[in-house]
Formats: sequence, structure tokens, C-alpha cells
Amino acid sequence: MRVAGSPLPVEPTLELTILMPCLNEAETLAACIGRAREFLARTGIEGEVLVADNGSTDGSRQVALDSGARVVEATRRGYGAALASGIAAAKGRYVIMGDADLSYDFGRLDAFVEALRGGAVLVMGNRFKGGIAPGAMPWLNRHVGNPLLTTIGRLFFKSPIGDFHCGLRGFERDAIRNLNLRTTGMEFASEMVVKATLAGLPVAEVPTTLSPDGRTRRPHLRPFRDGWRHLRFLLLFSPRWLFLYPGIALLTSGLALGAALLGGPLRIGPAVLDIHAFLVAAMAIIVGVQSIAFALIGRRFATRYGFIPPSDSYHRVLEALSLERILLFAVVLILIGLVTLGWGVSEWARRGFGMLNPGSTMRAMIIAMTTLVVGIQLMMSGFMSSMINIPLYEQRVTDGPPPDDHIERRRHGDQQ
Repeated sequence: MRVAGSPLPVEPTLELTILMPCLNEAETLAACIGRAREFLARTGIEGEVLVADNGSTDGSRQVALDSGARVVEATRRGYGAALASGIAAAKGRYVIMGDADLSYDFGRLDAFVEALRGGAVLVMGNRFKGGIAPGAMPWLNRHVGNPLLTTIGRLFFKSPIGDFHCGLRGFERDAIRNLNLRTTGMEFASEMVVKATLAGLPVAEVPTTLSPDGRTRRPHLRPFRDGWRHLRFLLLFSPRWLFLYPGIALLTSGLALGAALLGGPLRIGPAVLDIHAFLVAAMAIIVGVQSIAFALIGRRFATRYGFIPPSDSYHRVLEALSLERILLFAVVLILIGLVTLGWGVSEWARRGFGMLNPGSTMRAMIIAMTTLVVGIQLMMSGFMSSMINIPLYEQRVTDGPPPDDHIERRRHGDQQ
């Protein structure tokens, strides 16, 4: 599979491709290419310098060609799209990518090559260990944004990387291509690290330096917009942290609080919790159940369509939660709710449809509505999960499944 608009993959014929995504980098591109070519000459590595041009209008393409680089056109806009086109067109077994703005020194890539030759599939630069020159990174990015997003990435995915968003990184080309990277924006950097970690690929980290941007124009990076895109990606790729853990916390706290208030008011010091707190507990139960259902559905969807690698534990849970079992449990909850609701209506009628007794009838009504809503939620979630589980193609027992590219053409209307 490949990103639409990227060139057809080529077989590696060189050891190293030094890849630079480019969008109007004429001011600094020649110097970056020069340093990269000097590195290849100094080390004797058989390699190339490849520029993935993303629609430059300032003559960057000609600058790249005049400086001795090969140029590939990335027709789809975006940082990730440009890199995907470059990776597909690279002739090297290994690829080292970096921004063409003089912030990274392409003449000092020895540690990356050494780590790749040593067996690492992804080698990340770490600017915090190598050194960040004054003015090279905004204070907010350096002390808040990058450390926070890196911490989230390490927590969610158990990644060993200490600088998630370093733009200078090396990797084995075919292994990264097989990860089926999909994002087209700045979050491409996070996707590469996350998917490599989830796939169990050998990941290494080497110190690297960051210098001030050599361009006089404003950089393409937008800290808040791109920071949000990275955070959004990390959340979407981790249904556990986005849905499951919050759902379990809400469901557990709701059940505990509801059980404590089921028999009547609860005094905690000077505060007295009563019917309103019971209603809050019911809300927590409803949202918690729906959040857990979203986690299971999201995991099934992400695994089925190749966003997240399969998990044995999730597979066992999903197999146990068949549609029939979910529907049976949902029907039981709905019946409990209807019976309780019927009793409440009869009590209401007995009182002449006046005020209900908060101490007894209102509690029963809250229980009735909670079980009804949760039962309906589970029923709809069960059907949604089963819809996702419908096969993508007609299974043939004798012939087996069609090849991956055939599935992809079906899915995307033969866009390739």
C-alpha cells in the first residue's frame, strides 16, 4: 500500500538515501545538500541525496538539481505526504531524513549509520541529549510541548524514545514502508515511532544537535496546530487511554457511589449526599459503559484496518463478547428497567400523578432509566461492533483471500 500520489516503490540499489522534504526551501537547500554529499564522500558510503518537493514555487527544484540531488515530486500536500513519496522513491536500503532548513547537520550522520548497520530498524535523534543551540527551539516547545507529547507517547505505547518529534531520524526503508504509514501532516513523525514500537521493531536513539533555522521566512511549523495534531494522533491510536481507562474509572466510581446511596442519604463529614449525587452516579455509569464500548469497537476497527497491530488479549475479549451474548445481557437490563419503570408509574398514579417520594420512588426511577439506557447502548454497540467485523471480501475456502493490493483497490476505488 502507498500514499496516493506517491511514486511506485523502487528496489534498493544503494546503501543510503539522505531524504529532505522540501516546500520553498531555496534559501537553505543547497547548503543542506552540500553537507549531505560531503558526508557520503567522506565516509565512502554508496548513497544519494533525494529531495521530495511538495509544490515549491521559489525554484527549490532547480536548486536541488543544480546541487547534485535527485528530485521526486510529491503531488499531495503535507509533510507526511512528502516524506511518503520520498521513502517510496528512495534507492537506499537505509534512509536518513531531515528538514532542509539547516537546523540539522547532514554532515554528521555517522551515529545513525552505525546504529542502522548494527541492526536498529529505526534510529531517532535526541536533541535534548545532543544539544539545542540558543534560539533553535521556542521555549514553549522545548519545556512544555515536546516533553509533554513525548511523555504521553512513552506512557501510551511503552516507547523507549526520549524525543518523539526529532526531525532527524534514520530507518530501514522496507521495514518502515511495511508499516503502512497513513498520515499526511506533521503527525507523520509520531506515527512512525508509534507503529514501529507497536510492531516490535528494534528502535535506537542517538544524540543529535539542533541549530537555529537558517531561513529568513516564517517556518512551516505551527506549534499549537501541529501540537494538537500530534496529541490527537496519539489519542486516536490508543483506545485504551482515550476510552477504556476513563470508562472503567467512571463505571467503577458510579457503581460504588450508587451502591453507597442506594439505601438512603450518605453523610461525609458536614456534607450529605442524597438523590442528586445518586443521579450523578447514574450518569457516570452510563458514560462509563459507553466509553468502554467505544474502546472495544475502536480497537476492533483499528486492528481490522491495519492501524494497530493485533492483540491476543483484546482478541480473546472480543471473541467472548459475541453479538448474541451482548444482546442477551442488554435485553435483561432493558427488562429490569421496564419492570422498574412500570412500578414507578404505578406509584406515581397511586399518588394522583403528584410529587414523587425522593427517598424511594425517585431512586427506583433513576435505576430504571439507567438500566434502560445502558441496555439500549449495549445493543447498539453490539450491532456496530458486528458490522465492523463483516469480512472485506468474499472468503473462498479453496482459493484463499485475495492479495493485499486487491483489497486496497476495492477499498479505495483503484486510486493507485
